[in-house]
Amino acid sequence: MKRVAIVGIQGVPAKYGGFETLVENIIGDNCSPEVCYTVFCSGKDYTTRQDTYKGVRLNYIPFFHANGVQSTPYDILSMLKCLRGYDTVVVLGVSGCVFLPIFRLLYRKRLVVNIDGLEHKRAKWGKFTKWFLRISEAMAVRFADVIVADNKGIQDYVTETYGKKSELIAYGGDHTQREVSEERQHEILNKYGVKANTYSISVCRIEPENNSHILCEAFAKSGKDLVFVGNWNRSDYSRNLKKQYSPYRNIHLVDSVYDLDELYALRNQCECYIHGHSAGGTNPSLVEAMSFGKPIIAFDVIYNRETTENKAYYFKDCEELVELLHKEKDGTPMKEIVQRRYTWKHIAEQYEAIY
Repeated sequence: MKRVAIVGIQGVPAKYGGFETLVENIIGDNCSPEVCYTVFCSGKDYTTRQDTYKGVRLNYIPFFHANGVQSTPYDILSMLKCLRGYDTVVVLGVSGCVFLPIFRLLYRKRLVVNIDGLEHKRAKWGKFTKWFLRISEAMAVRFADVIVADNKGIQDYVTETYGKKSELIAYGGDHTQREVSEERQHEILNKYGVKANTYSISVCRIEPENNSHILCEAFAKSGKDLVFVGNWNRSDYSRNLKKQYSPYRNIHLVDSVYDLDELYALRNQCECYIHGHSAGGTNPSLVEAMSFGKPIIAFDVIYNRETTENKAYYFKDCEELVELLHKEKDGTPMKEIVQRRYTWKHIAEQYEAIY
């Protein structure tokens, strides 16, 4: 049996983002009997603590939150607790990888790092943070035994920038499928003030790099209905957009939805999905949306084209998005891609193969 430690996430049960969803779905039923996981969790983010979950051991790190400025010390303390008792350590994200030169002096077994979506290129970070994340990324690539890229665009970047090979392992999307009655789905649509197959939906963090302003502007001009789910009170950027576009009756700005039945209904009954992300690799919310077989309109960057195999619809600005909203679209290829590439059982097997 291989003993594997997972470091770098808030924890499980998943309640935050993409890496948490990844871990949630490679453990449990998708995990083979030959792998024994320990997941390191933030003691400050989980007020209720469990010793085990889905058959894996949970180890809580005190003092630090898993995200924001505390993510670096949180990851470092987690790594220090992995020095003994594990055959493989999996680090998700690069926040703490600046510590790897020291960690590798103390830990000589297998180290796997998923470098995520090139964090240092995200517009939301200042100059120092971008520099720090670039250094951490370089340390990750240099000291890991295996680098995981979640998108071919990221894989190509690692090859071109560092001259190193990486393993291509994406995310799953099939966990979004649920049993929700048609009656219940229509109740949910009524709650949000929309009708089946007459609206588009977008689910993301409300940030400039996700082009939230372009989406709002395009739907204000088109007059078509949009359900836009996100954290609308997170920043000045999101609050200003909320203030500007709330008066539009066709634009429904919805705070983050954690009810899985509601998310299912909103995605399942939509006309198409709008994906504005311009940074990162294989974005979990995009793969999740693809699993519904609806047309995808995505921002035109290599990561989104790779994820959708160039079979979605792409925009670079507000005018192109407005034009696409009025065209006939087909989402059939999206579901086939998910079934072929993005099932969690397959993703779990890919991770286990590199331990």
